[in-house]
Amino acid sequence: MPPDDSGRKFQKELNSGAVSLVLLSVLQRNGEPMYGYEIAKYLESAAQGALPMNQAAIYPVLRSLEKQQLLRSRMVASESGPPRKYYQLTAAGRRAFDEWKSAWMKTTSFVNSLLETSDVESDANADAEVPRATGAVPETKERHRR
Repeated sequence: MPPDDSGRKFQKELNSGAVSLVLLSVLQRNGEPMYGYEIAKYLESAAQGALPMNQAAIYPVLRSLEKQQLLRSRMVASESGPPRKYYQLTAAGRRAFDEWKSAWMKTTSFVNSLLETSDVESDANADAEVPRATGAVPETKERHRR
């Protein structure tokens, strides 16, 4: 698989879990019901035009969150086009947001600490000489032989 394909695949997998949390966050932050396109534009603005997901990807996630009873929706007539479906958090959605946010913070903190350690080790290894093999058996293997 070419590198750019693996990068896109990784981004897609990363987004699949994050989109739900992001949508709950936007609705929690706004405090008022929002319709899909309004949420998409909010996200686009927050990403400064570089949204790491396809805007259309949020609609199935909104429906899924509603099916899980984390959101509720209502249709409202629009003067400038078709009716709009407005979403807002339910009490279960607010609880889920708090739990998911906590899980996200723990996970990202852990991943970031590994990435930072990896960066420091990479820098140190780039400057260090490659150690020569001594033929010594590592202590852990030696213990298992006894």
